[in-house]
Amino acid sequence: MNDAPASALALRHAAEEDASAFPPLLVEAQELAGSVMLGEHGRRRSGTGDDFWQYRPLQQGDSRRMIDHRMSAKGDQQFVREREWQIAQTIHVWSDLGASMRYASQAAVPQKIDRARLLTLAASILMIRAGERVGLTGGLLPPRRGNIQVLRLAEMLSQTEPQDYTPPEHRALIPHARALFVSDFLGPFDELQIALGKAADRGVRGVLLQVLDPSEVDFDFQGRTRFQSINGGIEHETLKASALRTRYIQRLEERRKFMDELCQLAGWRLHVHRTDHSAQSALMWLFETLQRSAA
Repeated sequence: MNDAPASALALRHAAEEDASAFPPLLVEAQELAGSVMLGEHGRRRSGTGDDFWQYRPLQQGDSRRMIDHRMSAKGDQQFVREREWQIAQTIHVWSDLGASMRYASQAAVPQKIDRARLLTLAASILMIRAGERVGLTGGLLPPRRGNIQVLRLAEMLSQTEPQDYTPPEHRALIPHARALFVSDFLGPFDELQIALGKAADRGVRGVLLQVLDPSEVDFDFQGRTRFQSINGGIEHETLKASALRTRYIQRLEERRKFMDELCQLAGWRLHVHRTDHSAQSALMWLFETLQRSAA
């Protein structure tokens, strides 16, 4: 009889822990997004935007109201004033919420999951401000515009997953959309290959952002060291950690090259970000690259 109240209390405590990460994440992401200059978002194609793009001769089917009389008065031919294409696009985002992301080698740097959440949400805010539809992969949060969508994204990104490595979600990708996958990408490659293959089949182009702790890049461990996964399922102890450095760096570079090859085949871009480096510079790269991928 007493188990039900206890389980309800535990559930409430877990929910409060998840919710406690929500407001700071949103505030920090909004501040980071505000630090990036948001320029004009026109595509260099003709369409329904507000900005002038080019003149072209009047064609059959064009409305007479489209004629630019000032330009046409310069000669014997009638011209139409075309405008820049600014039709909103769709962007799917996925941020790894697995246990392996809850790692930081020192107090001076954030956990990988916190930096991944921050960059994913800040990039989403910028794209939504630019008129894009943004949502999560997998169909749990379909792409939409507006401030309410930002709140929903912040809430979903504040959750965690129990397993060490979570695979990138590739379901419900809208054809010819764009995508952003953020993870340490230190887990098995099979699911990543499947996800990028599915994306390529649907004409989805995007970005892989690999977020790594500085210790995972430099491998500056010395002496007797015990390496253990966040959940404790994987463990390795060595008496001379420095002896592993050369082999580790080689394996990490092989993994990066393989990811780069996958991206080239799928028409994606890869970027590696260290948690001790500027979040602003990473966000600027993300935003510019996602914009270019829609051109």
